[in-house]
Formats: sequence, C-alpha cells, structure tokens
Amino acid sequence: MIVVMEPRANDQLVNSVVDKLKSMGFDIHLSKGIEKTIIGAVGERRAEAAQAVEAMPGVEKVVPILHPFKLAGLQFKSERTVVRVGQVEFGGTKIVNIAGPCAVESRDQLLAAAKAVKEAGADMLRGGAFKPRTSPYTFQGLEEEGLKILAEAREVTGLPFVTEVVNPRDIELVASYADVLQVGTRNMQNYTLLKELGRVMKPVILKRGLSATIEEWLMAAEYVVSAGNWNVVLCERGIRTFETFTRNTLDVSAIPAVRSLSHLPVIVDPSHATGKSKLVPAVSLAAVAAGADGLMVEVHPNPSEALSDGPQSLNPEEYREMLAKVKPLAVAMGRWA
Repeated sequence: MIVVMEPRANDQLVNSVVDKLKSMGFDIHLSKGIEKTIIGAVGERRAEAAQAVEAMPGVEKVVPILHPFKLAGLQFKSERTVVRVGQVEFGGTKIVNIAGPCAVESRDQLLAAAKAVKEAGADMLRGGAFKPRTSPYTFQGLEEEGLKILAEAREVTGLPFVTEVVNPRDIELVASYADVLQVGTRNMQNYTLLKELGRVMKPVILKRGLSATIEEWLMAAEYVVSAGNWNVVLCERGIRTFETFTRNTLDVSAIPAVRSLSHLPVIVDPSHATGKSKLVPAVSLAAVAAGADGLMVEVHPNPSEALSDGPQSLNPEEYREMLAKVKPLAVAMGRWA
C-alpha cells in the first residue's frame, strides 16, 4: 500500500508512520517529492493495517497498490524518474542517443566506431564485451579485454558506455569498467542477476524479453528497484511474433503504455527490433514520436565485416543522416536531441 503524507507532515510524523509500518512487518520505501512524502509499504495487504495507519497524525490517505509492480509504478511515484549518467539524463527533455557496434571486435574497430558516433552527435557509446549468442559456435566477445577497450574509448571520446552483463559473478568486474550495465533480452527474467544488480549503485538498462508481456517486463524492473537500485532504464527492443520479414516486431504501443504505468524512463533499440539497417531510421522516428526517452542504435565502421549483427548495423554516415531527421522531430515533440 501507499501512505500519502499531508504537505505539512514533518520528519517526526513521517518517521512515526514508518516505525508503525515496520512493526507490522512491512518493507518501507520512501519517496520525498516537492510537495508530498509518499511511503511505500510492501508486504501482506491487511485491511486493519491500512485503517490503523490512516488514523495516524500527518497521514492524508492510504492507497492500495493494484498493480503487482509496487515500486516501479506511477501509483508509488508520480514524478518521472531521471536516471543520470554523468551529464547524460534519461527521462529528461533530451532524447538520449546511444550508438556503437554490437560487439567489441578489436581496438581499432571500437575506437573508429566511438569517434564516428561521437562526431555524429551520440551521447553514449554501446558495445558488447560479453556476447550471449544463440549459437555456441559464434563470436562470444572479448570479455575483460573488451571492457578495457571500451574504457579506452571513453577516455578518447568522453562518451560514457553501456555494456551487457550476463552472469551474476561478472557484475563486479563489469561494473568496475562500465558506466551503465545492460540486461539483455535473454536475461530479463534472470532473477538472481536482477537482484544482484539491485545492490549495485550503477544505472541499469533492462531490455524487454523476447516474448515478455509489459507486466512481466515491469516486474523484472521491480526486482532491481526493490533491491535498492532505482536507476533503471527500460528498453523496448521488439518481441517475437509470427512475422518473419523483420528480426522482431517493435511494439511501438509499449512506449506510451509503459509511460502510463511506470515512472521509469523507456528507450528503444530499433536495430534489434528490425534486424534490417534500412528500417532503423524510420523505426527510430516512430519511437521518438511515441514518446521514447532515447534510442540505442548499432553502428559499425564497416557493417559487412561485422562479427555480430552486421545486417542491422548502420555505417557512420547513415547514423549521421538518421540523427539529422530525429532532431527536428524531437523539437516538434517538445524535446531535443
């Protein structure tokens, strides 16, 4: 349940309610807004508990949380969450542009890509060091060597970077290099991984699972948030349907749907959504028009030679042209890119 405190409620009154809820066995999550303090009480829902708390001084009302995602929902936090990575803000007025190759293949390849996307206008670099693939015989990534190359690219370009963490035992290693940790689609419901990421105070980009419902996706975010890490960015990357022309089917409706349910920022990966580079610019525009807070696009210096996902990767010039189209649309949407 959610306990909404009166605007005049001081810290003593808030603490009194918190202590009462804890004595009843609830886990407590505080959200202090500009005008009001909201106390999220997670535990067994009991009518007598709600009645007892509602009668306490300083309490304006007690609201039951109807959705299973308690903390990630708008009922708990009406103000939109802004996730900050240095000077980059997910959920602010700027459309965040993340770009780079699917995988870190070599130092020369990654540095060339990083410099190109920086020049084109990207805010953040992406690149996979650990690559979970459908086939065990395909390129699996350079692992820590890839992380070192990404860190060098950050020094050279000034771009913070995001990379995927696949295994809970690798979290400490990846977090020691990366600015943002990504949970890939195959790991969206790896609850052990999600809980451990909740204990790491670094932003997390959580991709939607291949066949996950919006509720399942938000429940995955709940695992991270409930463990203490509120810096979660949701990423729609297409879901599996009967369609075979595209790699996946981008659920554009998921963007406004999530924004109506959750305070967390939501971005879109148009590369994995389509699997075809020629479709990426149009799908990117659709995502921005639907209200996405950012785009994560695969860009490779030479897509025809990429070891991973070449057909869906833009070359640097194509990426530059795409951003030139995104910028005026962002302005028309009351934002900027």
